[in-house]
Amino acid sequence: MSATSRPSASSTAVPGSRTPAAGAPGSAGPPVVVRTAWALWLTAVGAGVFETALMVGRTPGDAGAGLVFRFAVFTVAVLVAFRMRSGAGWARIALAVGLGVLGTASLVVEPLGYLLDGGSPGDALGRADFLDLVFGASRTVHLAAVLTAVALMFRPAANAWFRARR
Repeated sequence: MSATSRPSASSTAVPGSRTPAAGAPGSAGPPVVVRTAWALWLTAVGAGVFETALMVGRTPGDAGAGLVFRFAVFTVAVLVAFRMRSGAGWARIALAVGLGVLGTASLVVEPLGYLLDGGSPGDALGRADFLDLVFGASRTVHLAAVLTAVALMFRPAANAWFRARR
């Protein structure tokens, strides 16, 4: 193929075929950014389930209604993530607002409160046991997955795909 006959980087066709690239209007599936956001939503839910298991393991008598609420949120989040992946614009907004804003706030309110009360990260790390460190690592993965998923859902390729799906 000569340099003049190569498809441009912005072309939606798969080189050597007549089918559009994944995520292009008329294609069968979502673009990479939407598929990646979906995988990150599932990662965030998995981290949330893991954190819940750690909390229940540490204080088993305190589970109760909070456990039921968490699993309801996890179930709805997975179902909505699947709808987002299939192109439902309302699902993208629901994930961004429900988990991206409200969910993130719930993840950071306790650590921020600790810092605002005069606590320091060094003190917290100094007093942390193994389970605290595992929980903190999971919470970090959880938060990173949520923030990255939200950002990816609103990348130009995702925006174009969701517009085309309306």
